[in-house]
This record gives sequence, C-alpha cells and structure tokens, in this order.
Amino acid sequence: MSTQELNIRPEFDREIVDIVDYVMNYDITSKVAYDTAHYCLLDTLGCGLEALEYPACKKLLGPIVPGTVVPNGARVPGTQFQLDPVQAAFNIGAMIRWLDFNDTWLAAEWGHPSDNLGGILAIADWLSRNAVAAGKSAADHETGIERDDQSP
Repeated sequence: MSTQELNIRPEFDREIVDIVDYVMNYDITSKVAYDTAHYCLLDTLGCGLEALEYPACKKLLGPIVPGTVVPNGARVPGTQFQLDPVQAAFNIGAMIRWLDFNDTWLAAEWGHPSDNLGGILAIADWLSRNAVAAGKSAADHETGIERDDQSP
C-alpha cells in the first residue's frame, strides 16, 4: 500500500468552462447591455465614494499592516491606498456596498450587480498597472482584457 499522492489535476467543472468561454469569447453587441453596465458602474462608484463620509466604513479600509504600500498595487478610489489585489477588493467591496441597499431585483436567485465589482475593479487595476510597469498595454477599458497590440 502506497501513501504517495498523485499530482494529477482533475478536469474543470462544466460550469466553470462555460463561464470562462462566455467571458473570453462572447461578443456583446447590445447597446442596452453596455448602457446598463455603465449605469451600474456609476451607481457603484457613487455609493463607494459617498461611503468615505462614514467613519465606520473608513475604519475598515487600508492595508492589513498600517503603512504598507504595494508597488504597482491596486488603488482604492477616493483614498491614498495602493494595496495587493485581495485587500483592495475587500476595501473597494466594503465601500461600494456600504450604502448600496440591494435596490435591484433580477430573479429569485440574485445578487446586486455591484457585488462583483470590488474584485473586478481591484484586479483590473492591479493587472493594468503591472502590465504598464512591464512595458505592456493596459487592459481594455470595456472588457478588462489585455489587448494584443501595443497601441494606447
């Protein structure tokens, strides 16, 4: 009997494959979809920036170790913080949900559209800043995906 473990990666679940395929390959052509996303982002950023007026929210923000600045780190809007992407996602998520009161009803199983934006904004900024620091193009502003060309 052997106690050796096999180092074989299992195949991804079908749902994960479908999500990745949609994110990477689906061409969104609907003006309504882009307009809706635009308004959601504006609402999210407005709620997040207004949350900075609340001391209880501001106490949650910043690096885990006070004074830490991550080179090319993700920025937290409305603050001087430049953090690792995980801590930035928490900071941004806390800000944007502080005053956003689940004011959207999409389906029986739903989440508010801004629930994902803390992580999306943090990782998009972190990836873009690190790409630019390495002499590459920043992520596309509509998709958050790196462009193949080196054009601005």
